[in-house]
Amino acid sequence: MDIQTGQLVRPVSAMESLEKQLSCPICLDMFTKPVVILPCQHNLCRGCANDLYESKNRYHYSGGTFRCPTCRFEVVLDRHGVYGLQRNLLVENIIDIYKQQQESQGGDGEDVPLKDKDTKEPKCKEHEDERINIYCVSCQTPTCSMCKVFGQHKDCEVTPLHAVYQSQKNELRSAVELLATGNSCIQAVMAQMDDTCKLIQENGEQKRRRLGESFDLLYAILEERKGELLEQISRVEQDKVSTLRKLVERYKQQQQLSNQLQEKLSQSMQSCSTAQFLVTAKQLQDEAQQAARSAQLERLEPGYESMEHLRLDTQEAEALLVRLDFRQAGEEEDQGAE
Repeated sequence: MDIQTGQLVRPVSAMESLEKQLSCPICLDMFTKPVVILPCQHNLCRGCANDLYESKNRYHYSGGTFRCPTCRFEVVLDRHGVYGLQRNLLVENIIDIYKQQQESQGGDGEDVPLKDKDTKEPKCKEHEDERINIYCVSCQTPTCSMCKVFGQHKDCEVTPLHAVYQSQKNELRSAVELLATGNSCIQAVMAQMDDTCKLIQENGEQKRRRLGESFDLLYAILEERKGELLEQISRVEQDKVSTLRKLVERYKQQQQLSNQLQEKLSQSMQSCSTAQFLVTAKQLQDEAQQAARSAQLERLEPGYESMEHLRLDTQEAEALLVRLDFRQAGEEEDQGAE
């Protein structure tokens, strides 16, 4: 009994206590995969952790920080962001076991197909009055019972829609995770290229300074040559930086297309009924696989940022200048005789 209210308080069951322990402190729902573990040993949904990270680091290119919502511990991330955090496979396995237990007791599972009362089931193209209610394994397409009995699928192997719903949804979920991984890789490469651009500019500035120091020893005689070499360094620097920025722009475009496709796949899995989902699942799966295959990241050659080929060696020229001296009258006569 509650002492303050005088009302009876129902004791918390073990399953309710477990569900509370498996709840994310940000979204307040049960953790969704993947679950990441912070350095302070607290857990977050990776999606919630990413939202928290991006809200604190809108212009992040290489790492960032945010505070754990449970203990306020400052979490420092590298350039991979939240994708660099370790997954808590133990918590994920516990969640799977918990959900299986709930399903066995009549609870709602995570992957039960959505059934909206206002959603109209798709009809068979061959039999307009028949709704799509089976799946042809041989042809890999959803169909109706009439097609199995009298139509083009009468000699095919069929199975209920729910039998293939989960497997194809898992395949699409894997495709979404693959796209997310690809986006993370693109983000890491873009951050690396940004660092490389800065390094090229620093190297260019260093070479300009050393070149200026070398030409100061030769004074006005080498001023024209000095200008030519300065232009060459700037040209190489601009060409390399321009090449990298073009690559970064291509990665941004590819990342945008990948995000759009990822959003499309996610919406399809969340808002479609079973039959509607299976009607478009094969096409969406092909699009996701094609996008994943086309995400070929062009890598730079090792040492691309180096500009060592522009190094200036003035030792020989300095030695010649040290040996310069006034001509003696006898030397001029000797050279004339020769």
